[in-house]
This record gives sequence, C-alpha cells and structure tokens, in this order.
Amino acid sequence: MSGGTVATGRRGSVVPAAERGATRIADRVVAKIASQAAREAVGALPPDAAPPHATVVVRPHAHPGGGSTAPSRAAHVRVHLELDYPCDIGARCHAVRRHVAERVRAGVSMEVPEVAVQVERLHLTATDGSAPGRPR
Repeated sequence: MSGGTVATGRRGSVVPAAERGATRIADRVVAKIASQAAREAVGALPPDAAPPHATVVVRPHAHPGGGSTAPSRAAHVRVHLELDYPCDIGARCHAVRRHVAERVRAGVSMEVPEVAVQVERLHLTATDGSAPGRPR
C-alpha cells in the first residue's frame, strides 16, 4: 500500500493516515526519561545526595505559522537536583537542560520548549588542604 493508508481488516477498506489517531505518551513516562537524562548529565554525586527527579506537564503545542494540521504536544519539564559544591552551578544546570531536552525529544518525539532546573541542595566537598566545615 502507498499514500499513507492502512487496511482496517475489512476487504477493500482503508483509513487515511490523518484519521487513524495518535499515540499518547503519559506524563510519568516523559518524567522518567527526563530524570534519567538529568542523572546522566549531572554525573557522580556525593553518597548522601538524592538522585535527580523530574516533574513534567505535557500540553498541546501550537506550531509556529500554523502550517501543520495535526496538533502536537510539548513537554514542560522541571528537574529537581542536588549538586556538589564548589562547582560551576550555571554550567552544570545548562548541561542538564540541554541533555534533558535532547533525550526527551529523541525518546518520545515531543518538543521541549522549557526545562527548568531547581537546585535543592548543595553538598560541600572537601578539597585537598581544606578542612570540612563552614567556609569563611
């Protein structure tokens, strides 16, 4: 068959691609992909740090210019994580945003217009020559 049609099981009956429906991806599936991507981007953390977790809201997404007739969905992601300190917090958050957006786009074919990163806790790591404790 060609032309984007599929047989429905009845003899000679075909359903055009635009009328077949769409697959809906649950928000929790997108959140799981985002959490895993954040863990990959953050790398090794101190043993007492909680692993990154994500919350996701999937909303209808309007196409710029209105050229497409099929509505798409966009994932708005919020990632909560803990980081070791001292580190370049801005660079680490940027890496998390970029990696999460790439993985969600590749994994579920959704646009990701927003990835908000919330750093909930910083873990002070002792460096050579410094004692653990409160920095002055």
